This record gives sequence, C-alpha cells and structure tokens, in this order.
Amino acid sequence: MNAATVPDGESKSTGHVVLIAAAAALGGFLFGFDTSVVNGTVDAVRAGFHLNAGQIGLAVSCALLGSAVGAWYAGSLADRFGRLRTMQIAAVLLGVAALGCGLVHGLWELVFWRVVAGMGVGVASVIAPAYIAEISPADIRGRLGSLQQLAIVLGIFVALLSDAWIAHVAGGAANKSWFGLEAWRWMYIVGVVPALIYGVLSIPIPESPRYLVASDRPQEARQVLREVLDLKSESALDRKVEEIEHSLRKEYKPSFKDLRGPRLGLLPVVWTGILLSVLQQFVGINVIFYYSSALWHSVGFSEADSFTITVATSIVNVLVTLVAIALVDKVGRKPLLLAGSAGMTVALALMAWCFAQATGNGNALSLPAPWGPVALVAANVYVVCFGVSWGPVVWVLLGEMFPNRIRAIALAVAAAAQWLANFAVSSTFPALAELGLSFAYGLYAAFALISLFFVWRAVRETKGVELEAMPE
Repeated sequence: MNAATVPDGESKSTGHVVLIAAAAALGGFLFGFDTSVVNGTVDAVRAGFHLNAGQIGLAVSCALLGSAVGAWYAGSLADRFGRLRTMQIAAVLLGVAALGCGLVHGLWELVFWRVVAGMGVGVASVIAPAYIAEISPADIRGRLGSLQQLAIVLGIFVALLSDAWIAHVAGGAANKSWFGLEAWRWMYIVGVVPALIYGVLSIPIPESPRYLVASDRPQEARQVLREVLDLKSESALDRKVEEIEHSLRKEYKPSFKDLRGPRLGLLPVVWTGILLSVLQQFVGINVIFYYSSALWHSVGFSEADSFTITVATSIVNVLVTLVAIALVDKVGRKPLLLAGSAGMTVALALMAWCFAQATGNGNALSLPAPWGPVALVAANVYVVCFGVSWGPVVWVLLGEMFPNRIRAIALAVAAAAQWLANFAVSSTFPALAELGLSFAYGLYAAFALISLFFVWRAVRETKGVELEAMPE
C-alpha cells in the first residue's frame, strides 16, 4: 500500500476526532490569550512602574523567553510523559502565572511571572499541533491542524475583548477595580479561567496512538485508532500500527542529536521549519497584537477607541482564520503562504509610507488626514493576509512536515526558534518606534518579501501526505 494514501473506507473524519482536536487546540487558545493580554496593560504598567522604552519592551516580551524554554523542552516531555500529561503541565504553569502576574509589586516580579507564563505557552505551542497531527486523518489533517491557529486567534480576541471590558468598567486600565486592584491586574488574573478549562478537558481525551506505539502499548494504540480514524477492520488496524512501528523503529527515543544533518549541522527539513518559524515572527505580526492599543493611542485615537480598534482587528483575524481552515486542504499549504507573503509585503510597505507622513514624536505623534484611516485599513489588510496564510499554515506545516522519528523534537526546536524571534521583534519594537514607525514597518515589509522567496524555493507541499511518508 502507498503510505501517502489511505484506501477508501479505511479512514474518514468522525465527529469524535473533531472534538478531540478541538479540546487539544485549547492550548492554542491559552497561547493567544496569554501572549496578547499584555496589550491592554502596556500604558498602565509603564506609568505605574515608571518604565522607559527598554523596560516596557522587556515587560511585554520577557514571556517569550519563557516560551522558548518551554517549547525547547516540550518535545522531550511529550516523548517521556505523553502528550496529555504535557498538556496538563502547561495548564498548571499558565494558571499559576496568571495569578502571579496580577499580584506583582514591581517590574522584576512581573518579569518572573511572565516568564513562567511563557513556559506554559511554549509547551502548549508545541504539544497541541503535534498531538492534533498525530490523531488526525490525512484528508482533513490540515483543517484540524488549523484549529490550533483558530484557537490562538480566538484567544487573542478574548484577551483583547476582556482587556477592553475591564478597562471600560474601571474607567481606564490604571484605575482601581474589584477588591481595590488596578484594572490591568485583573486583565492578567482572568487567565486562570481558560487555564483551568484546558487542564480539565485534557483529562478525558485519548493519548496519541504514535506515543502509545512508541511506549510499547500497541493494544491501546489500536483502540484509539479504531475510535478516531474509524478503522473498522482488524487488517486495517494492523496495517496502520505497522506503519507507525516502521516509522518509529529507527529511533525509539529520539533526541536532539537525531536532528543533525549536512546543512550547517542540521537536516534540511529542520532548517526549513526553523526559518518558517522565524519569518512568521519577523514580519512583525505580534507588534499588532502586543502594542496596537498603545500604538493607536499614540497617533491620536482615544484610549477607548484604541481598545475598540484592537478588538475589531482581532475579530478580522478570527474570520480570516476560518477562511484559511476552509482552504488549506483544498488549495494547499504553499500557495497560501505565497499569496500571504505578497499581500503582507504590500500592506506593510503602505503602513511604512503612512507613518512616514506622521508629525511630532513620542506621545505627541499624530497622523494627518487621510493617513490615519489609510494606516488603519493597511494594518487590517496585513492582518487578513497573515491570518489566511502564515498564521495557520505555518502551524499546520510544523505539525506535519517532520518525519515521525523526529517530529516532537524537531517541532520543539522550530517552536523555540519562533519564540526567540518573537522576543526579538517584540522587545525591539518600542526602541524602533522611537527611531520611527516608518522604519519599523519598512523593516517588517522587507522580511515579508524575503518570506515570499523562501517559500518559493524551500518549502515542500504536504497536502494529503501521510505522516509516515514525510521525507527528511
């Protein structure tokens, strides 16, 4: 049998597998929520703790260092303790850190708890796409894998919406709210709720069949395959288990040394994953979701209007992610990435041009008519282009592009690289903004153009390919 295809009747989508993938994708919701909730706190924390541009950049981005650590070790944790137990570890880290961030008394306490939260986000960012890819039928794996990105953008939306609501109730992010705590503290504390839900929902879903086979538990793997792939015949189950065993036989317990190869010390597919991750961040998307409220406020919009604009942008992000889910298994991964890169390049270049027309500087910066509305439209076009392509598609590819024997470890490395790139972009944006927003967005436009050529030359299409058939 060709490993790249599954005969009719042997594998089909079931409501069960969709529900399982949706539960696992809640890790993506926490990812989006915990990385974006900081958006509404930037100005209040900066004023309350008297921070300069470098310090507020650290406060916003330090979680990403924790995310890199969490992502780096997530693969090892998943291979040692299983995918489900690793999800529960992420939920605990995120819940505890959400409470800690809301009760801090200074910058360094906030940095500590943000790093802890980041570790939980990093673990969730690796384990969710790996688990979803491992329990999904090949014909809908792209759509189920895109649930991770849908959950991320929903998490971003809920974080920004809750920020806006809490600030509205309190009359401002810096004002006192419930129990005498400032509103920005409650923006962090509400993160306990989704962390608890994620931990609880990870209990009843089944373990990954590939982890079960690797752990010498083939009968349990057969039962999971029977349920999630709807395989009816014993012969079909036998063939599937044999495929998994064959793909894992060379490396029963993969480690980082298995990533070594001829291209600067790594396998070519590992470099492709790393560069996809880095470029996904270097186009500057998280500047929109970490700093947009402060950004729009700085160019003349009121605090309330800035929150409203940010929430509206997150709604756009959710809607275009739904479009991506509908297209990823029909159009393919590579065409979506190419189209997204082209669109982002144009939109970012337009944003750079708009901000080149700005007058004043710092908090006195303003965009004369008609450049403010044009910049706002360009920013949302940029989000559309990213949301329909590089947002979901990179996570789909990272979950499926690596061979079985190195998937968890290689995904951990690629995700760690993504978090480090995210940190580099997020921590430098306040300083770049002081140099000039036109320069900052021009730089991101250049990386968007680079991403176009990279995908054209280096990325292989994986639509419809079985995980067991992924080449190195």
